[in-house]
Amino acid sequence: MSYTMTRRVDGPFQDVVDSTVDALEAEEFGVLSDINLQAKLEEKLDLEGYPEYRILGACNPPLAEQGLDAERDLGALLPCNVVVYKDDGDVVVSAVDPDTLLGVVENPALDGIAEDVRERFDRVLDDVAAEY
Repeated sequence: MSYTMTRRVDGPFQDVVDSTVDALEAEEFGVLSDINLQAKLEEKLDLEGYPEYRILGACNPPLAEQGLDAERDLGALLPCNVVVYKDDGDVVVSAVDPDTLLGVVENPALDGIAEDVRERFDRVLDDVAAEY
């Protein structure tokens, strides 16, 4: 079972990150965290040459509130992560699949939220891919 929704693009890494953030914002997701994994691995492990890799913690506040109202412990699964990384000359943009993520909770009240987030992430990924 796949746990991500993914697109591969051919573009400059930082431009793809910026396009991803813009596309998320267009779908009413804010980026709560932006982790530069490449820099952290270099800093903490003295690991040089790791491919560029960013983890964007995305949150749509109204959808998060609905989810938390239905399942208080849902915060352990938030924010939804979107990653952008270099792979074999391409840039990969990958978002957590909300159907898979929320499926572990087994609460039917979350089904509509998962569907909404999935549709929004599909548009985000399609918008980014269309730019490149």
